[in-house]
Amino acid sequence: MTIELPYPIAAYVAANARLDVDGMLSAFTRDAVLFADGGRHEGHAGMRALFEEAVIPVKAIFTPDAIRHENGQVVVEGPAHGDFKGSPIRFTLDNDAIKALEITA
Repeated sequence: MTIELPYPIAAYVAANARLDVDGMLSAFTRDAVLFADGGRHEGHAGMRALFEEAVIPVKAIFTPDAIRHENGQVVVEGPAHGDFKGSPIRFTLDNDAIKALEITA
């Protein structure tokens, strides 16, 4: 089943599938915040560090299979591949970019 994701989330997911850090970052606003592993990673520099230290080495790829809107967020669920916990993940959008991403297990 194919689900239709908002453009910035689809761009992030596609870049994540290629393990392309620059591509993943391009979907976010410059001041975006990513919540993961109990931490808060702010801006592209903070997110780049997380992606390079925790996503790329374990080849953590998220494959969405469900989407819903909840409390102003787009909640995307699906399996994560690699040595990585992380479904669902919650996106907050700001026009055509991701403003916040929360990875929960």
